Amino acid sequence: MSSVIHTRIAGTGKYRADGVLTNHDLEKMVDTNDTWIRERTGIRERRIALPGVYTSTMASAALKEALDAAGMQPGALDMIICGTVTPDMPLPATAAFVQRQIGASGNCPSFDISAACAGFIYGLSIADAFIRTGKIRTAAVIGTEMLTRFMDFEDRNTCVLFGDGAGAVVVTADHDGRGILSTHLFTDGSLTDILQIPGGGSKEPASAETVAQKRHCIQMEGREVFKVAVRYLSEAAETALSTNGKKPEDVQLVAAHQANMRILSAVSKRVSIPIERFALNLESYGNTSSASIPISLDEAVRAGRVNDNDLVLMIALGGGISWGSALIRW
Repeated sequence: MSSVIHTRIAGTGKYRADGVLTNHDLEKMVDTNDTWIRERTGIRERRIALPGVYTSTMASAALKEALDAAGMQPGALDMIICGTVTPDMPLPATAAFVQRQIGASGNCPSFDISAACAGFIYGLSIADAFIRTGKIRTAAVIGTEMLTRFMDFEDRNTCVLFGDGAGAVVVTADHDGRGILSTHLFTDGSLTDILQIPGGGSKEPASAETVAQKRHCIQMEGREVFKVAVRYLSEAAETALSTNGKKPEDVQLVAAHQANMRILSAVSKRVSIPIERFALNLESYGNTSSASIPISLDEAVRAGRVNDNDLVLMIALGGGISWGSALIRW
């Protein structure tokens, strides 16, 4: 057994929202059609959280599943990190609600991070740093988003894309060489304008005018996001592999943020990893932002697609523009 500490994923979980919004449903709401949506995005339907469900309750449900899979109780957690841009409220943190809902210790620091669709990888990197330095032993990392409540359903360029959901992992210290090999985080702040929710902050506080102008809804320049996503996701994947002396053929599974099937196909070709090795669920979930990686990872694990010592590559990009990657020895 090695004296080097690695951060191992001990359990995974997800929350699958109960409501469903199909492409045919959207045809009745906005000028679009099923063929147009599927050809441009790969999405057939997306999950919608029902009334009474919030970002924190989805996160708590996913984390309970992950704890069960890890064979742990909430009291084992030393930290809860929640990646989200759609919190229950601006204050306090969604993670604080999660701590209370699952019954974790009051001594367990719980906080949110805002890196949009890259939020889960950012959270995983933070947890890894705390565990590797011995500051903590066990943490929860959650990606949870309720983006449909921040949609302009008259904007066909955005309302067809997003869905609700949550995914979580429990990570813990390990000495047998398995776990997170490296994480890599990046941001290009010059691209903040191409993907944003401009209203509701200190720059544009909520008012009758900002609500009427739908400034609290997601705004996106799709073509620009597409171009930078393919480039930066590919570069992040290559960085993770080269840092660890690995080749594309060494990777058994890619858990990528799922925003658009054309993006994933282009990245697959650029990094020379067959699309068949990607954990895909975009067709039935839509873009769940920070939740997409942990949801797809959980489904892959439960389907038996991940075995001991497999290499798992994670890549994500979101507003900021922020992106990142992680390479894991399962």
